[in-house]
Amino acid sequence: MQEIKCPKCNQVFQVDESGYAQIVQQVRDKEFDKEIKRRLAELESKMKSEQEVERLKMQEEQKDKISSKDSELMQKDAEIERLKNQISNYETDKKLAISDLDLANTKALADKDQIITVLQGKLDAKDAEIELKINDLKNLYEIRLKDKDEEIAHYKDFKARQSTKMVGESLEQHCQIEFNKIRMSAFPNAYFEKDNEAIDGTKGDFIFRDFEDGDEYLSIMFEMKNEMEDTDARQKHTNESFLKKLDEDRTKKNCEYAVLVSLLERDNELYNSGIVDVSYKYPKMYVIRPQFFIPMITLLKNAAMNSLNYRKELAIVKSQQLDLQNFEYEMDEFKTYFSKKFDIASRKFVDAINDIDKTIKVLEKIKTELTSSENNLRLANDKAQDLSIKKLTRKAPSVRAMFEELNSGNNKD
Repeated sequence: MQEIKCPKCNQVFQVDESGYAQIVQQVRDKEFDKEIKRRLAELESKMKSEQEVERLKMQEEQKDKISSKDSELMQKDAEIERLKNQISNYETDKKLAISDLDLANTKALADKDQIITVLQGKLDAKDAEIELKINDLKNLYEIRLKDKDEEIAHYKDFKARQSTKMVGESLEQHCQIEFNKIRMSAFPNAYFEKDNEAIDGTKGDFIFRDFEDGDEYLSIMFEMKNEMEDTDARQKHTNESFLKKLDEDRTKKNCEYAVLVSLLERDNELYNSGIVDVSYKYPKMYVIRPQFFIPMITLLKNAAMNSLNYRKELAIVKSQQLDLQNFEYEMDEFKTYFSKKFDIASRKFVDAINDIDKTIKVLEKIKTELTSSENNLRLANDKAQDLSIKKLTRKAPSVRAMFEELNSGNNKD
């Protein structure tokens, strides 16, 4: 027999072995049920806690990775924006530089054309002025010719009393005296002397050269011709017969103009009319009577001085054109340099874009992997949430029977 004391009333009961075993069994089953429930609750709580920790850990890692990649993407976006701005600035600078250069080039060309137009206008005006002066001189000299009739008659009488050689020498002396009268006032820098140097057996009579700042700007070869009154008509010379030799002498002595001062063909109205231009036969050649000797030199000097001034102005224009050519060269060189630098920047920009594309592909792959990890976490969480006693004891019938018995006992209570 076994004694059992009631914990409430302290009454002692005696039970046989079979009853005692049943009571102990009941107590043991109840304690086991409590222990099972407690252990299952602890297990479930532990699993939930571990799952939550693992989920939080993975979320934190995922956030760190995403944050890092977002930062990298932001840096890449900033770099792309910077490169875009740099390319845009290159384009703007290039357009501005080319526009400025084109404007400067256009202005320089317009200025050059304007200068050339002005100079051409001046040349045309001066040519017209010179032509007008020549015509005025011709008219003046035609008037003066009438006043020189007596002087010519005097020359005729003077020549009649001298030999041919003396007449020729007297004409040369006349011209030289007339020139020396005004040399210092009208031609202070000029050279006017007899041509004493024979080349190939010939020479002229006088050479005139004038200078400006040490540079020769006018040169004339003179030939003086005269005849005796009693010379046989068959032996008389014409002015034209001396033109070829005069042109050769002018060429040998490197003179610009050639002038025949002649008293030949005294009855020829062509030569008596004034200054006769024979440039249609020989370039820059004239035939004049002695009274036109000084006016002829003065006329050619004025024309040469005007031409000299225009040559100086044209030299300045040519210098400006050279400056313009240098400017255009510098502009082309700048364009070439700018184009090279722009090509380099463009290639670097393309390389940067390619690197960014590669980075984006890597980030997309990481994103795919993170998304897959998240799906696995979600599935694991769903699996944990679906955990139950029934599923845990599906392959343990004895444990399931114990739970069913415990549930049955709880329902009876």
